[in-house]
Amino acid sequence: QSITNSETAVSMLQTSEAALMEVNQLLTNMRQLAIHASNEGANDKNMTEADQLEVKNSIETVDRIARQAQFGTKKLLDGSTGANGVGTGAGVEFLSATPLTRASPVEGYEVRVFQVGERPRLVGKMALSREMIDKGEQIAISEGGKTVHFTSTKGDSAEQVYGKLRAELEGSGLDLQMIVHEDQSVEFVHNQYGSKYDFSVSSSTAGFLSQEALTMQRAMAGKDIEGTIGGQFAVGDGRVLTGGAGTRVDGLKVLYTGNKVTDRGAGPDAPTAGRVTVYQNSLTFQVGPNPGQSASVALLNTNTRNLARGVVNDAGYENLNQIDVRSLKGAQSALVMVDHAMNELNSIRAAMGAFQKNALEANLRQLRVNFTELTNAESVIRDADMAEEIVDFTRNNIMMQSSVAMLAQANQTPNHVLSLLK
Repeated sequence: QSITNSETAVSMLQTSEAALMEVNQLLTNMRQLAIHASNEGANDKNMTEADQLEVKNSIETVDRIARQAQFGTKKLLDGSTGANGVGTGAGVEFLSATPLTRASPVEGYEVRVFQVGERPRLVGKMALSREMIDKGEQIAISEGGKTVHFTSTKGDSAEQVYGKLRAELEGSGLDLQMIVHEDQSVEFVHNQYGSKYDFSVSSSTAGFLSQEALTMQRAMAGKDIEGTIGGQFAVGDGRVLTGGAGTRVDGLKVLYTGNKVTDRGAGPDAPTAGRVTVYQNSLTFQVGPNPGQSASVALLNTNTRNLARGVVNDAGYENLNQIDVRSLKGAQSALVMVDHAMNELNSIRAAMGAFQKNALEANLRQLRVNFTELTNAESVIRDADMAEEIVDFTRNNIMMQSSVAMLAQANQTPNHVLSLLK
């Protein structure tokens, strides 16, 4: 029966994989449409409207697959076969969980934040003057392996210089944004949160951007969020808290975009950032013949309102369902959102593939070997019993024949005596 259970589980995962493959193809098509819509120089309104119409149709198809994909009567991709949840409180949002995450109490796990996630930034100390522009202010910016070199043009205004520099940043693909303050000083901010992102800037005038002239200065480092979930240890990455391994909240990911911080030494009655409630519906398969021999896997909710949540983008889209490619900013942000959704899809497909190969198919091979060897053992036992019975039968048969022979011989003795007397 364990063999049959494992084979059924493999069939179920293969059905899920087929549905996820269709979703991936739709996302690939949406990415192509976003790239086409970004070609603003050649597109007209009718072309971008047609692109958006097809994007909307693809979104509806993804949602339909999420609703209808099923194995027998069991839904696969609507969230009912995974670990799901909801966040309550300003800025608290449930992202995902794993089969190892335990279901929360009715009131949910409390989320405490000791430090919010911050982006790397560099703030200039002075405004751009006419003298600096006319002498050709040299600015270098390096981020993510890409570099921009910019020199101001004599006669340009500060606004023109900043406009050209912003165009250079966007054209070079640097993941930065430039902020010009009222005093005409400039600030550069990374688009992503966390300590793993950074960039460097230099200027030919000391104090404008870099402290020393023509010397690259590293931006102030970003910070990862720090906090706990349900009183358990959690790891921060940007603005995402992930429950620590071996805890009740193992693998639980929570996005926090608020700014409420709790003091580390605060007592249990101190205000929290919010709460997150987890519902554990992961698929559990009985893959062995004994109690406790089971394995679990969580499937992804592929509804477009659940994909690409919490992704920083210029258009402010909160999830994949909101993307609109009818403007350049919208099309560029749609690319970011679709790429993130594809990464989510690839992650769950990789997890499913590993689960199928290691937890099910490897176990299935072992179960088949066990079945064969147990059958052989049973045959050996049966053969040993038959041999014993034959030995007993033969012994009893010999004893019976011997007794008959002895009785026959005993009966002949009186006859010999009578014959002598006669």
